[in-house]
Amino acid sequence: MSGSRFIIDRRSFLTTATPFALSLPGLARAQELIERGRFDDEQLPLAREQLLNQLNAERSSAGLNELKLDDLACAVANRHARDMATGGFLSHWGSDGRKPFHRYSLAGGTAAIQENCSAAEDIQSVSPVPVLNDLHDMHKSMLDEVPPHDGHRKTILFPFHTHVGFGIALNGRSLRLDELYLSRYVELDPIVKEAKPGSTIDFSGRLLNASHFLTEIAVFYEPLPKAPDIFWLRVPRSVSFPDDVVRLRPHAPDGMTYTDGSRGDFEWRNGRFRTHVKLYKNEPGIYTIVCMVRRVPTDRGFPGGQVCVVSK
Repeated sequence: MSGSRFIIDRRSFLTTATPFALSLPGLARAQELIERGRFDDEQLPLAREQLLNQLNAERSSAGLNELKLDDLACAVANRHARDMATGGFLSHWGSDGRKPFHRYSLAGGTAAIQENCSAAEDIQSVSPVPVLNDLHDMHKSMLDEVPPHDGHRKTILFPFHTHVGFGIALNGRSLRLDELYLSRYVELDPIVKEAKPGSTIDFSGRLLNASHFLTEIAVFYEPLPKAPDIFWLRVPRSVSFPDDVVRLRPHAPDGMTYTDGSRGDFEWRNGRFRTHVKLYKNEPGIYTIVCMVRRVPTDRGFPGGQVCVVSK
């Protein structure tokens, strides 16, 4: 996950920002009328289209695949953007203490996700065209990061992403942009969303491309989230999976074992997989189950699907 805090003072930034030309025919002619209004949900489809075009142009220039817009990711990102704008904070954590992968999975998503979020304070105008310009600049500023502080740029140009969702919220003159990037390589069978501590659940599905490799199923545990103090939310911090993890490996071929002498933990054949996942703590918590995928043997493994299960 990339760093969580990216704030721009629009009054100073916009004096040097590159103007953003809207591409819809006829919009420039209507600009004077539109400028009298306020950016609201009616402009969200246009804003997302503009951001998607901008993002895909950047990825194409880097020799990467273009991303598709995902409706669920947009809805989840929009709720988080509103949460941040209303609360006056910028964080990967929500006001309820949930992390990005909690929010997306518990809303029904099964793709692996990464998140970028950005804030602009005291923007010059709240009318649609200037806000669209601000969103363009907020995204571009994340792309323009340089090492070693380039976590947002790495997320934008992560080669294994397939889809994206954009969340946008305006509260007064405070603007929030939440970008939720998806890696969708696995289709999971229906799974329970809640189970008792210490229980065992079925976990199965298939790789969307049967020629890909499922190298590992990682089961992460952390305590149930709690609503953090607003001052905690306003402190910059990055987000990642918890350290408490159990890793499951595919069954070794007949006659073979892993170096520790074990045969492996799950069946995987013709792209389909099945295993039992132990909710291994005898206390309440939330488990994030992640499918690690390789497209070809030389790939580094990457999260290609994930789901959260609440244990209480």
